[in-house]
Amino acid sequence: MIRERNNDAGKWKRYNSVSEYFRMKFGGRIQKLAIDAGFTCPNRDGTIGKGGCSYCENNAFNPSYCTPGKSVSQQLAEGIEFHKVRYNRAVGYMAYFQAYTNTYSSLPRLRELYEEALSHPEIRGLVIGTRPDCVDADALGYLSELNRKTFLVIEYGIETAHNKTLEAINRGHTYETAAEMVQKTSSMGIRTGAHLIIGLPGEMNSEIKETILKISGLPLDTLKFHQLQIVKGTRMAAEYNNNPGAFRLFSLEEYLELITDRVSILHPDFLIDRIAGEVPPAYNLAPSWGMRYDRILQEFEKMPASVF
Repeated sequence: MIRERNNDAGKWKRYNSVSEYFRMKFGGRIQKLAIDAGFTCPNRDGTIGKGGCSYCENNAFNPSYCTPGKSVSQQLAEGIEFHKVRYNRAVGYMAYFQAYTNTYSSLPRLRELYEEALSHPEIRGLVIGTRPDCVDADALGYLSELNRKTFLVIEYGIETAHNKTLEAINRGHTYETAAEMVQKTSSMGIRTGAHLIIGLPGEMNSEIKETILKISGLPLDTLKFHQLQIVKGTRMAAEYNNNPGAFRLFSLEEYLELITDRVSILHPDFLIDRIAGEVPPAYNLAPSWGMRYDRILQEFEKMPASVF
């Protein structure tokens, strides 16, 4: 089991950590650099729907250097300068294709973008965020080829195991589609990750637990948890303003209690990338926890041992 040392407390974290895995593999801190390569999504451009996911506003998590009007190389160069101020001990970087659906283009275009990122001397590998319905056989074959050359993680937005919820948030795919694509990707030896949102409308503790149990049965390597956050300018924000009582938004204490319980039933080999999300105050409608992610992690570590 890989667990990350909490330097402030001098203790070990209670979960397998992606950041510690990177330290062991690469000999030091690896920082992800977000890239917006100008992709869109099939539930946004009219292919299977319009408007995108009801909770999604990419500007809420794109750093200032990350804009599609800049080349991949320029975004990486500016990202390295941006992060050197805070993470000056980084020994290298991952190019993180983050915004929208980063396999939703022609194979020649994907090759051009990914290989441009890998040509930067400080880039150690790629993390590619995408949808499970946007990786065809040709793309998967190329990704398998790429995986033999560099460090690669394909991160799928799964969000929940409940199809009724997926339909309500306008995802445009089913959980079964996601599970099948995770199986295919992992079977080709590619590191496979998933993203989950905890507390989507209509889901109570029992539905969240069912999602975690189903996810634990998939051949995943990494996992990200985000609490539901209502982001200004989204369709979900309008729904929330019209009927806030229909939403169950966690306080920090409630969320930490729930997530510590759910982490305890995960497959023990999973590497956890995040336990919570973070939206800039200018974009955040609700809930407001009033602290950065590093502080949330500290509060997580204070949870009683009996919870685990």
